[in-house]
Amino acid sequence: MASKPAIGFCGLGAMGFGMATHLIKSGYFVTGFDVWAPTLEKFKAAGGISSTSLSESAKDKPFYICMVATAQQAQEALFGDNGIVKALPQNATLLLCSTVPSAYAKSVGKELESVGRGDVLFIDSPVSGGAIRAADGTLSIMAGGAAAAIEKGKALLEELSAPKKLFIVEGGVGAGSNMKMVHQVLAAIQILAVSEGFGFAARLGLNGKEVRERVIASEAWSWMFENRSVRTLGEDYFPGASAVGIIVKDTGIITSTARLLNFPATLCTVAEQVYFSGNDRGWGTNDDAGLVRLWTSDPVSSIQTTLSAEEKEAKLALVVDLLAGIHLVAAAESIAFAKHVGLPLPQLYELAVEAAGGSTMFKDFGTKMIAALEGESGDEADATLVGTRLERLKKAVEEAQAIKCPVYLGSSAATLLLQTEKDLGLASLLKLYT
Repeated sequence: MASKPAIGFCGLGAMGFGMATHLIKSGYFVTGFDVWAPTLEKFKAAGGISSTSLSESAKDKPFYICMVATAQQAQEALFGDNGIVKALPQNATLLLCSTVPSAYAKSVGKELESVGRGDVLFIDSPVSGGAIRAADGTLSIMAGGAAAAIEKGKALLEELSAPKKLFIVEGGVGAGSNMKMVHQVLAAIQILAVSEGFGFAARLGLNGKEVRERVIASEAWSWMFENRSVRTLGEDYFPGASAVGIIVKDTGIITSTARLLNFPATLCTVAEQVYFSGNDRGWGTNDDAGLVRLWTSDPVSSIQTTLSAEEKEAKLALVVDLLAGIHLVAAAESIAFAKHVGLPLPQLYELAVEAAGGSTMFKDFGTKMIAALEGESGDEADATLVGTRLERLKKAVEEAQAIKCPVYLGSSAATLLLQTEKDLGLASLLKLYT
């Protein structure tokens, strides 16, 4: 059996470390670089080869993975004076797995040509799934690039991804980052919805544990709620398993690209402003589940309810209706943005429905939204759905107003739904974005 190729790797953060150590366990020799010396020591203890410079980590490596946090960091790592690109051997394959704007990914391809490294096979391949799935080699990966690059890098991409979770996105370099961006529309909205839902529930006098149980079993379920609510209930915010600063960065990619392309990313724009509020409080390195502190300083798991069974049920229903309404509009915003940037909509659905952006609303109505955008007429049930969701969401927002509780996403989602034409259902909601 042929030995596995040597790999260079930079960016050994929570996900990068998991990816790199998974490759080590899979039989690859991985040379890693990170600016944080203790991380390099930890990497060496896990069987990796630590490097003291980017150029050294890239020397003689036929494959290189860049997993830094931002486009600015990637630019310095790739093209700096002692960067990766200069040191890569001829015909190396370079995977940029960071979440960056599509425009930046495209600029990397152009700059490789301009600095005389057009021989490097470049793949725009952002990842999703979190640190645990990174370490297990079960990430979702969205890859865009030239056919020759994809062919060369496919085995490595498959090593890092779950079965059927490697998505080769048509459109070349930049398409992978666009697919990650529209998935993050769902993630950015639904991360904040977790805190907004718990905050609203706390103001209603509901215990957080009962809220979690009810939401997960309802049409208001989302992957983010099930995942983040564990940390919300445990106040597990320090350090952040998924830091506020990361979702601030990802949401910024969405909103800046939306403005550039004249797309109204309404709920993401609202979410970004709330994330800024958390960041301004010094919570940038805290877990994003801790944003519930914008609503209440009391642990949501310790709230002692004095409500009767009937009152509690009615208030739990308000929380469910708030979240379900937000998730419905989030699905429309993501799918419409994907259409706007020319992505294959069925592929987005396949990616997101079981990924971090998944929700019951997206699962149940995403395919109908796609059909509506592709010109198929809806049915009476679609119109009824939008009308019903609007009425339920209005009741939740009105209750929030009565108790002076901010529901940033809920009120914005209700405002959008109020603009729909009652007889057109989902098509009318999507029309607000197209």
